[in-house]
Amino acid sequence: MKRGDKSEFLIEKYAFEGKGISRIQREDTNDKKSGYVVFVNGAYPGDRVEARITKTKKSFAEAVAEKILSPSPYRIEAKCKYFGICGGCKQQDLDYLAQVKFKKQQVEEIFRKMGGLSDFEVEDIIPSEKIFFYRNKMEFSFADTRWLTKEEIKSQEFIDRDFALGLHVPEVYDKVLDIDECLLQSQLSNDILNFTRKFFKGKNSPAYSTKTHRGILRNLVIKQSQREEPVAPKKGLMVNLVTASEDDQLIREYTSQLIVRFPQITTVINNINLKKAAVATGDYEKVYYGEGYIYDFIGKYKFRISANSFFQTNTLQAEKLYNAALEYADLKGNEILYDLYSGAGTIAVYISDKAKEVITFESSEPAVRDAGENAAINGINNIRFITANLYKTFLPIIEEKSLPEPDKIIIDPPRGGMHKNTVDDVIKLSPVRIVYISCNPATQVRDIKMLAEAGYKLIKIRPVDMFPHTFHIENVALLIRVEK
Repeated sequence: MKRGDKSEFLIEKYAFEGKGISRIQREDTNDKKSGYVVFVNGAYPGDRVEARITKTKKSFAEAVAEKILSPSPYRIEAKCKYFGICGGCKQQDLDYLAQVKFKKQQVEEIFRKMGGLSDFEVEDIIPSEKIFFYRNKMEFSFADTRWLTKEEIKSQEFIDRDFALGLHVPEVYDKVLDIDECLLQSQLSNDILNFTRKFFKGKNSPAYSTKTHRGILRNLVIKQSQREEPVAPKKGLMVNLVTASEDDQLIREYTSQLIVRFPQITTVINNINLKKAAVATGDYEKVYYGEGYIYDFIGKYKFRISANSFFQTNTLQAEKLYNAALEYADLKGNEILYDLYSGAGTIAVYISDKAKEVITFESSEPAVRDAGENAAINGINNIRFITANLYKTFLPIIEEKSLPEPDKIIIDPPRGGMHKNTVDDVIKLSPVRIVYISCNPATQVRDIKMLAEAGYKLIKIRPVDMFPHTFHIENVALLIRVEK
């Protein structure tokens, strides 16, 4: 078997990153479990597929399904017309009940096989209440080179290849798939997307080129509140246009037409990104309409969301995630709680009334400022916000500021997990209970193994599906210090 070969595979299991697993029995044994493993992208358990090998290693290979010979009973018709091209919803053709079933199995297998952990409870996964139109933020890209689908290439119609506004296809960074709808946010956001394209094409405004670094238009970012204000109910709606330079007259004209066409919009912002890096944030911003931010709610708590601040993308599901963490923390009201990688303070604010004091640690100064603002908005005064680099030891900061040591710790790091220095610090602080939230079970279990070796027992885990139709999964884990 070599790269480029095509072969037939029966998919037996669901693997990390949503790939199907097939095993080829070795000629020297009848033991199927000892067979050569092939990870097939685009295939689900129960599928029989023809796939092309893309990578070979000593113990496994990777392949891409090119033809479904016999479909899995879990397969359904994808709803989005761009499915299979943009790559945003790679599992939209998989029944949602099967999605959450396989995600739970995947997390458990990572903990048991990769982590070598046992004697812990795996609680039922929490499915998403909404499986379409669930995102409160969408980030679209402009490009001066449009990605053409097979149908468009065959079409005899004229297609403007020099301007696109939409989403990138996987592993292609200089071209954009021009789309007129996405099923992840709202129909209103689709309408704004299409209006924006029409307006700037009508003005002959050039998209920014990542090759020549010319052009002005970089990104369109739409943020929407999912919950209304209790008084004078109105959902916040932000349109943030990211450009490579300022053009005050152009953006003013865009804003004036935009808010007439869409009176639901509450603020319009222009972020100016002067860097070559393709990121949808600016070196500075100008507010053209409204306050420059919107508000949303998680539970009873109100949060201010600026153009560049982080906020959980699935608002309704974030409340369920935080409730799971709160249940695991088992707060009695008299504890000192540390919140590591606290971001804009959403978890700290959400659990603040259940603890004596919450002390947060976060490396991003803008996030720390946002967290302080969110605490003030909710009238909370039992949270201390500390700026700390969690890639270095943060124990000296605790000593310098004479902070009380924690009874319990909540940890919610980025996908890369915790730095070993941070794990060592947590062990030295020796809290009685640790709640570890992660969007990457593989790095989560790596860190939990280190904590287990230092005297902590994994009690239970609970997956939470924040992103339907993707292989991504959040997982909450509870560890308790074993008394010696």
